[in-house]
Amino acid sequence: MFGYIGPDSPWLFKKDEVLYKAVYCGLCKSIGKGCGQCARTALTYDMAFVSALAHNIRGEDVKIEKRRCVLHWFRRRPIAAADELSLTLGCVNTALAYHKLCDDKADGEKRGALRHLYRRGYKRALARNGRAAEIIVGQTEAQAALERAHCAVIDEAAEPTALMMADLSDMILEGFATEWTRRLFYDLGKWVYLIDALDDYDKDVKKGRYNVFYNAYRRAAKDEAVEKDGEELKFIFDSLFADMRLCLRNIKFHFNHDLTDNIILRGIPLKSREIFYGKGCADGKGVHNEQKES
Repeated sequence: MFGYIGPDSPWLFKKDEVLYKAVYCGLCKSIGKGCGQCARTALTYDMAFVSALAHNIRGEDVKIEKRRCVLHWFRRRPIAAADELSLTLGCVNTALAYHKLCDDKADGEKRGALRHLYRRGYKRALARNGRAAEIIVGQTEAQAALERAHCAVIDEAAEPTALMMADLSDMILEGFATEWTRRLFYDLGKWVYLIDALDDYDKDVKKGRYNVFYNAYRRAAKDEAVEKDGEELKFIFDSLFADMRLCLRNIKFHFNHDLTDNIILRGIPLKSREIFYGKGCADGKGVHNEQKES
């Protein structure tokens, strides 16, 4: 994951903020338990969102305890207890982080050298959950093949990441997986790939690296692409938001889902708008926040 998934904080209930942080801290401890201490540094709030969503769909409530952690040892804080699901997600997070850094290395990014820090954790993730690593490796290789071929079709370029998230969701949810959960995770994977490509547009053009939006539009800069091809871009992203809303209406949740609704219906469109137009942009520009439907 890339660190793009998060809430619209001003609209987040206090109870959900506490839950979100507790799940994040619990995942951090689960990663340490399953993949080693170094792998904990790769955790993002993206996976905390996946954990909250998966626990709710599976009907497995998180047990929150007041505990200390390495960074906040002086005061106990709410932390979700480790369970099998959080250990599985820890393996997924570690494998995703390792292969993202391998991709960065292939792209000539200096941070790609950090992959060595996660190699031992990745081996532990392989031993604990080989299926997750198999899914990630397969779709990462498919993604790399499309990029080597300079794919200029936006939907095609996003397909491996979308399928990776859909396949991972089936593995994580097991018997609770449905057509709608798979479709939601597919949409999330596609959004992550596309918003990352849009965010990196100028940097990729400057360094001569692959970027599907540049290949599709051949604009010199992101701002030019947004100005001249904005309607098509808005349609792509707004179509994803609409499908996410449809999926949410058809997924059975076992507990309150205000937290994940906030992230999907408000946080994701907000992040999209920020990357389109910059922070502080006006709401009326088209890639908008979605209100929760009753």
